[in-house]
Amino acid sequence: MTAFIYPNFLKTHSKSCTAQACEILRSIGFDLLLPDFARSEVDIGCCDFSAPEEAAKSCDIIISIGGDGTILKCAGLASKNSKPLLGINCGRLGFMASLERSELELLKRLSTGQYKLDERMMLSVSVIFEDDKLKTFTALNEAVISSESGRGIRDFTVLADGITVSSLRADGLIFSTPTGASAYSLSAGGPLIEPSLDCIEFTQICPHSLFARTMLFAPDKRIEIKFESDGNTNAALSVDGRPPIRLSERDRVIITRSNLRLKLIDIDERGGSYFKAINHKLMQPAKPGDINTEE
Repeated sequence: MTAFIYPNFLKTHSKSCTAQACEILRSIGFDLLLPDFARSEVDIGCCDFSAPEEAAKSCDIIISIGGDGTILKCAGLASKNSKPLLGINCGRLGFMASLERSELELLKRLSTGQYKLDERMMLSVSVIFEDDKLKTFTALNEAVISSESGRGIRDFTVLADGITVSSLRADGLIFSTPTGASAYSLSAGGPLIEPSLDCIEFTQICPHSLFARTMLFAPDKRIEIKFESDGNTNAALSVDGRPPIRLSERDRVIITRSNLRLKLIDIDERGGSYFKAINHKLMQPAKPGDINTEE
């Protein structure tokens, strides 16, 4: 068995966590792969280095070490290559991670089968530009459409299978998966959704309405979004926190369920990590520094 370990060295404890995880994985018979950029960061013997795209093809399991942003970076590689992904949290919130850095001994369960695979729905997000060029992205969490400047209200039209379901004014729109329901959408007033469900969640950002509510679409819906420019600034699309893409009012955004699915490893063989995260990370009073926007 080969594990591809993808660390985020911007995190304070990531180097020591990576070294300890590698030691444990070697002790249970795993071969180790690390990305090329880790070669100069950690001194780990008996491992190979490779470009992430190549490592994701040849490994049996991908392990991200960092925060939720690091998991999002690895989600595309894991889903595209049908490899299970395990997240180890070295950040602060780390909602999607199965393990905290204080729980690394539980990695030994990978050799005994004491874990569960959770399949997560993903979104396909396409932009059809006015010149008919097409760009498509895959999202584990969400697609956000807002003002290019980061402020300013917009007029949006949302269609489902060609039928207008909402014409509204708002600072922006969030379309998320059930996994992403615990991220930006939750902060914007959307509900939590058990991630084993399949649906597309639509939440408005600061809507100019007294009656705005989150809407859930069936997973097979084709969602189309149009907007009107105010003549001064355009809109922008950001997918899973990637750099925003500028949109003009003649561009269209299409959102559907992706054919790809992510297999997340839940090291709790009963599948309880999601509900533990709710209880320990969302239901408790926030402490200074609990919220971390870094990857």
